[in-house]
Amino acid sequence: MFSNFLNKKHITMRNIKNLFILSFIIISTLPCFAVDKIQVNNIRVELKTNPVGLDVLKPRFSWKITSKMPNTNQLAYRIMVAESQKDILSEKNLIWDTQIIKDSSSLFVQYNGTKLLSRKTYFWKIKVYTNQGESNWNYGHWSMAFLNSSDWKASWIGSDKISSQDTLIGNTRLSARYLRKEFHSPKGIKSARLYISGLGLYECFINGKKVGNGIFTPAQTEFAKRVYYNVYDVKKLLDEKVNTIGVILGNGRYFPMRTDSAIKTQFPRLLLQLEIIGMDGKTTTVISDESWKITTNGPIRANNEYDGEKYNANLEMKGWDCNRFNDSSWEKAQLVSSPSEKITCQNTPSIRTMERITPISIKELKSGCYIVDMGQNMVGWANVTLYGKKDIPVTMRFSETLNSDGSPYIKNLRTAKATDIYIPSKDGTFQWEPKFTYHGFRFIEITGAEQAPLINDIVGCVNYDEMATLSTFECSDSLLNQLFHNAQWGIKGNYRSFPTDCPQRDERQGWLGDRATGCFGEAYMFDQTLLYEKWLDDMQDSQSTTGAISDVIPTYWEVFSDNITWSSAYMMSAYMLYELRGDRQGIIKHYVSMKKWLYYMKDKYLQDYILTKDTYGDWCMPPENLSIIHSKDPARITDGKVMSTTFFYHILNMMQEFAVIASHPEDVAAYKDLAAKIKDAYNTKYFQSDKGIYDNNTVTANLISLAQGLVPKGYEQKVFDNIVTRIEKDFDSHVSVGVVGIQFLMRTLTDYGRPDLAYTIATQKTFPSWGYMIANGASTIWELWNGNTADPSMNSGNHVMLLGDLMIWYHENLIGIKSCGEGDPFKHFTINPYFAPQLTYLNGSYESPYGKIVSNWEKTGSVLNWRVSVPANTSALIYMPTSSTQHISMNGKPISKYSEIKVVKNGNNKVVLNLPSGNYKFTIN
Repeated sequence: MFSNFLNKKHITMRNIKNLFILSFIIISTLPCFAVDKIQVNNIRVELKTNPVGLDVLKPRFSWKITSKMPNTNQLAYRIMVAESQKDILSEKNLIWDTQIIKDSSSLFVQYNGTKLLSRKTYFWKIKVYTNQGESNWNYGHWSMAFLNSSDWKASWIGSDKISSQDTLIGNTRLSARYLRKEFHSPKGIKSARLYISGLGLYECFINGKKVGNGIFTPAQTEFAKRVYYNVYDVKKLLDEKVNTIGVILGNGRYFPMRTDSAIKTQFPRLLLQLEIIGMDGKTTTVISDESWKITTNGPIRANNEYDGEKYNANLEMKGWDCNRFNDSSWEKAQLVSSPSEKITCQNTPSIRTMERITPISIKELKSGCYIVDMGQNMVGWANVTLYGKKDIPVTMRFSETLNSDGSPYIKNLRTAKATDIYIPSKDGTFQWEPKFTYHGFRFIEITGAEQAPLINDIVGCVNYDEMATLSTFECSDSLLNQLFHNAQWGIKGNYRSFPTDCPQRDERQGWLGDRATGCFGEAYMFDQTLLYEKWLDDMQDSQSTTGAISDVIPTYWEVFSDNITWSSAYMMSAYMLYELRGDRQGIIKHYVSMKKWLYYMKDKYLQDYILTKDTYGDWCMPPENLSIIHSKDPARITDGKVMSTTFFYHILNMMQEFAVIASHPEDVAAYKDLAAKIKDAYNTKYFQSDKGIYDNNTVTANLISLAQGLVPKGYEQKVFDNIVTRIEKDFDSHVSVGVVGIQFLMRTLTDYGRPDLAYTIATQKTFPSWGYMIANGASTIWELWNGNTADPSMNSGNHVMLLGDLMIWYHENLIGIKSCGEGDPFKHFTINPYFAPQLTYLNGSYESPYGKIVSNWEKTGSVLNWRVSVPANTSALIYMPTSSTQHISMNGKPISKYSEIKVVKNGNNKVVLNLPSGNYKFTIN
């Protein structure tokens, strides 16, 4: 079995990306193993696949344990690493051996062996020891990428040639670049690795077959500071004689989609190095250089994210990426400058087509004009099979909504054309999908087709960064189910190698404020760890020399407004990775950069210990009526200094913890002292102790002061009571805060004893509420609470900023799953659901770093049946909604019969049980 595993050759970037968070992380199931056979005493270690192309010197190992035995806990582990299959099997010549380490944690064990080398393949194995027995050895391997700039022998190549149809200023357009190279391979190929970067985007083919399964590669970055390359094992694609490699370069974000000056234009370019090792040990290297041929006269005539893709099938070049193609009309590739001094291996997943959906209807709007309804606002493209006529363009225009006459509503797209065009080269059926564009849409208008499309002729390809979905939710309230669905679709649709604000109009930028607290809710729903690790790098790369951080990262729009409620996402994202994943690396790596930003803000804007700078206010505060976008009522508007000061205080407290984690304890005292002075000054200026309110008593002012720890001791309940009063009386138990306040709304209400009010807000169906969006046809989350009435042209139908802490509340309070421990999340956790009187059942789960946690309950009369799963190597505190253990049974027996269940608390209408790992079925009368 192990030999077969090592001979598994087609390892693509998909394998790399899910495995590494800047370093080596092994968390899921090795696909080449029959997992049910790798166990002793029903103990199984779950691992991930094996990467090529890692460029970090300190890989980190993580794993999960599954066991059919209850109360299974890890006692120790052992990891070995060697340079050959033979050595790892014989346990000789090891370059790292942890020996048996007594430790119960299975997260982020850092490699500490012999220095790793470029291109080298390493073989490892791991065994865990538990109180129920030990596992078998589990095997794997990984390969290093280039660790030194001198490893690159290739040159950047491209062409700055433009055609008459290209546009360099304004709404730009540029033809795709096609490049090719024929080369010889040695007889007997031992291994073959391809190292490639193509800006803005590339697709690579060897002998007519696509390399890898990613799209929109490489990940987009702050190009002047960092450019990614990808690594692929391509042995299976090579012949032992003549081969051809072909690359198509799309524009991506590198060639600007909108610009006022041709001077700013950056043309696509390619860097490629293929290394083939023969059975004789000799290496054949193919590099990008002036020997390559290039043309801009291929079928992709225009491509960008805003406007779509134009494809002319008359210009197809059959066999262009195969041997013996006549490229005499092509030009010699030009040597071009490197876009960045830092060319680094991409350790994040590439975007992929993650799902496919079919339309729910196709209607003929008028003769030859068809409206396709996908039934879901989605992000990606359409794969179409249509009947066309030679040289008659088939046009596909995308929109989120329709006009009253059934035509696409496109005003909210602003200048984005969101249109794909296919020009057939002959009469008949064609199948096509674009390569270098995507759309945010529910509806497609198709014109130019000679026959009406059928349902099965249209496939919606849902594209986002490859990642696992971690949680499930279903309950007896259909609105709550739809809201979870809408949030899930909105979040994943805005993962585009960095988190974006929207996917449809001429924006699609990485606005930090949309994710400050929202990233925690996302972390429950998706394994976006690698994406956020990469985004943290983007933030640091984008930081100005003074320390400022743009509100948009990467800075495709430069918005250095010094708005703290937006730039705080830098710290929030790093803390999310630590608190919910146990990953300290984001804090350690970026601590100096974060400190630089903090002192930049302090020195520039702190006056009398009040942070005076704010740009956006409590953005998208629900207005007083449906006809306006922004509230004009002073009683709803929160002072910007209130928001900026509370956030700065919160970050200072966070930085105290960061300083310890990052081994800078000398900084703690300064942060602590400054935070104390800010708290005193803030309360002196804004707190009215007799009334228990802050400033003008907006819900946001009171809420962010309470949630971020600024309320003087003993006044917390009084401030909270004012929050509740305003929500219930002035807002009729609806959403009462903007983007800043909503980051704390649902959890604070629940933490202070009003989960019923949080539930009411979540299930409202009238303005302003998430349910109002659903009642008006939304299948994702809107940008505006009244996006259908105030100004639909302003409204994005797919935003996530208005979610705030809603998805955190879903998981930590409604489902009730919450970690107890920082630094080792979900090793110990609580299950404490809100058993809403309105619900008859709720099923929820979360795939934690240690395994799947499940909480499914159902009420029947006065009886509650509750199924709980606690993963191996963890324990849980479960909160029972009853006053006595006498009301609780498990599998028909009193819980006192089960010695492994410990009673922690018994009384005050709550029984708290400590559960070891296992599956439980409780009945509560």
